[in-house]
Amino acid sequence: MSTEFWVTSIIVTATPGTGVLFTLAAALAGGHRSAVVAAFGCTLGVVPHMAAAVTGLAAVMHTSAVAFSVLKYAGVAYLLYLAWSTLRETGALSVEERRAPRSDLRTITSAVAVNLLNPKLTIFFLAFLPQFVAVNEAHVTTRMLELGAVFMAITFAIFVVYGVLAASVRDQVIGRPRVMTWMRRAFAGSFVALGARLAVARQ
Repeated sequence: MSTEFWVTSIIVTATPGTGVLFTLAAALAGGHRSAVVAAFGCTLGVVPHMAAAVTGLAAVMHTSAVAFSVLKYAGVAYLLYLAWSTLRETGALSVEERRAPRSDLRTITSAVAVNLLNPKLTIFFLAFLPQFVAVNEAHVTTRMLELGAVFMAITFAIFVVYGVLAASVRDQVIGRPRVMTWMRRAFAGSFVALGARLAVARQ
C-alpha cells in the first residue's frame, strides 16, 4: 500500500466536514463514549459508498443526473434538519448536559445518515480508489476492499481523536451557557454552509 494512499487518505479524512462536525457535537453533548460511538457510526456510513464503488453503482450515480440530484437534495435536507435541531437544542447535536443520554443506537443511526446522504463521497470513492489499483491487478475487487477498509480505519482513528479532544473540554463548555449558545449557533451555521455547498455541487 503506497505512501501516497496513506497521505491522501489522512488529508481527506482530517479535513473538517459533516462527519467531523457531528462527532465534535456528539462529544460535547455526551462525552468520550459518545465521541467514540459517533466516530464509529460515521465510519459505518462509509460502507455503502465503498460498496457502490466496488460494485459499479457509483458509476451509475456519476452518470445519472436524476439519481445524483435526488441523493444530493436529500443530503441538503438532512443537513438543514441537523442545523434546525441544533438551534432547537434537540437531537444528537444538542450541546447540553443531559439527564438521559442519547442511546448509542440513535447516535450511530444519525451518524450513518450524515455520511450516507453525501453523494460526493460516492464520487470520491469512484475517482479515488481506482487510482491506487494497478492496471494488471488480478483481484481488483479484493484490492479495492482492502483500500476501503484502510480508509475506514483512518476515518475512525481521526474522528476519535477529534471527539476525544472535544470531550476533554466538555465540562468547561456545558458550565457556560453563553459558550453553549454560541457553540450551537456555530454548529448550525456550519451545517447550513455545508448544505449550501452541497446544493450547488455538480457531478
